[in-house]
Amino acid sequence: MPLDHDTGPSGDSAERDIRGVLIQIAGARLLLPNATVAEVMSFAPPESVVGAPAWLLGRTRWRGWQVPLIGFAQLTGLADEQGTLNSKVLVLKALGGNPKAPYFAILSQGFPRLVTVSRATLETSGDPAELPPMVLAEVRLNEDDAYVPDLVAVETLIIETLSAAA
Repeated sequence: MPLDHDTGPSGDSAERDIRGVLIQIAGARLLLPNATVAEVMSFAPPESVVGAPAWLLGRTRWRGWQVPLIGFAQLTGLADEQGTLNSKVLVLKALGGNPKAPYFAILSQGFPRLVTVSRATLETSGDPAELPPMVLAEVRLNEDDAYVPDLVAVETLIIETLSAAA
């Protein structure tokens, strides 16, 4: 039986589906691949980084690491973002392969929501020319609008910022 590009040999597109997480940040939602999320933990005030921009909220402790914590809404200019008692911190696996910075964290306004992402449920929306910085795409997943962040660019910016602040 010939393979259709959208389906497997059984005709089932489920093998092309990926698991994702939708997180709420100040003023928007982000859609992340679930595989990048190492852990979700409660917010605790981070240790500040002298000379860092406001979007770099500081370093938070996680499993013996001092992980940089960012406010993605501040980074992109969407909104001011500070941690509260209801906030969560998502520790993400860095994709750039830098052994000195294998993780970074994003502030979330509440618990992330697991979602299944498929071609049938995901569509791009908005004008690509008007995307905020550090965003690859604006998407609609079922009824939810979200941004897909450029995690590699964010990671690179974090490393550059921490090097300059040191």
